[in-house]
Amino acid sequence: MMPIDTMQDFLAREFPQSTVQVISLGDHTASVRQDINDAHLRPGGTVSGPVLMTVADVAMYVAVLNEIGIVPLAVTSNLNINFLRKPSAERAIIGVCHLLKVGKSLAVGEVSLYSEGSEDVVAHVVASYAIPPKRV
Repeated sequence: MMPIDTMQDFLAREFPQSTVQVISLGDHTASVRQDINDAHLRPGGTVSGPVLMTVADVAMYVAVLNEIGIVPLAVTSNLNINFLRKPSAERAIIGVCHLLKVGKSLAVGEVSLYSEGSEDVVAHVVASYAIPPKRV
């Protein structure tokens, strides 16, 4: 398992545009947090779909890298999202990832997204990541 600050430093260096914060790393799990402000909202006062997808994708990426090590070229190969309920515009979005399988070339996981402080899932994501072959 990787220290959270090592993962956060990697994200800050490689994805300086991202404001998603790593809050936990575990065995086949990771949790991330995205503060929400007006720039993250769509008409109707709800968190936009692209923001929710970003949080889910970062949660999955972090969980995969926590298992295989820092492999920057691991990439999303599929992401399917189901929007279940309106997230709060006043609360951070929390993404909790559970990896279902980590193979040599593919990782599959699911991410539940929540408004911070609520137990209600606002979106459910199933995603896969392509893992590049190890170089000899």
